Amino acid sequence: MRDNLKKVFVLAVILIVSIVCLTGCSNEEAKEDAFSAIKERGYVVMGLDDAFAPMGFRDENNELAGFDVDLAKEVFSRIGLEVKLQPIDWTMKETELNSGNIDVIWNGYTITAERQEKVAFTKPYLENRQIIITLADSPINSKKDLEGKKVALQSESSAVDAIYTEPELVESFDGGEPIQFATNNEVFMDLEAKRVDAVVADEVFAMYYIKIKGPEKYKVLEEDFGDEQYGIGVRKSDKQLLEAIDTTLDEMREDGSYKEIYDKWFAD
Repeated sequence: MRDNLKKVFVLAVILIVSIVCLTGCSNEEAKEDAFSAIKERGYVVMGLDDAFAPMGFRDENNELAGFDVDLAKEVFSRIGLEVKLQPIDWTMKETELNSGNIDVIWNGYTITAERQEKVAFTKPYLENRQIIITLADSPINSKKDLEGKKVALQSESSAVDAIYTEPELVESFDGGEPIQFATNNEVFMDLEAKRVDAVVADEVFAMYYIKIKGPEKYKVLEEDFGDEQYGIGVRKSDKQLLEAIDTTLDEMREDGSYKEIYDKWFAD
């Protein structure tokens, strides 16, 4: 009787181990096959903030346009995929990616250590800074002048991480913390309405916005909150997709097509 029970137990253990191995192998195969599945359906879903000019935004015809939009279309065209542009709540970008609602986060997405824990990044493809902007007639001329002032920025943006590298300065703001908005457009609207005294934002967005609205209205401080780099975010399991994007961007830099797209959006 005891020997029979031992045999049953051993068989049960073998069965459980086999199921676990098969499940693990199936999961690994599914992960490895994600790029194949994307290629089979013929398109990739790109998540973006549709109010982040000039990277990705709605133009005068309400069409999605921008540097990242053009760059992504060229990259995926070379890979043999169409691009489906999916505007998302930027505060939920990593959740949207890892839940499978989108395949890439591509819209002025700054590479940070915190984000690297959640997603895999391509090699950097564009440099950026977090700059400080005020109205032209503002008495604010340095970081120290931000003490006691209302400072605004976009929530869940890299500007938040950047300013908190100087916690004592942040604590000196009016209210002891920055005022956060869902979009950079709202940030600048409050600056223009004089409800806040200064804003911290990505240089690529801020300079484009200022150019459109009128450079004479604003002042950009010489001091900033540091340099950073933009990358494209994919799920950590999507290694083939990551490699394909990096390889294609390298080819575009070599053949000059990257520069053509860059000059379209950033050249004076």
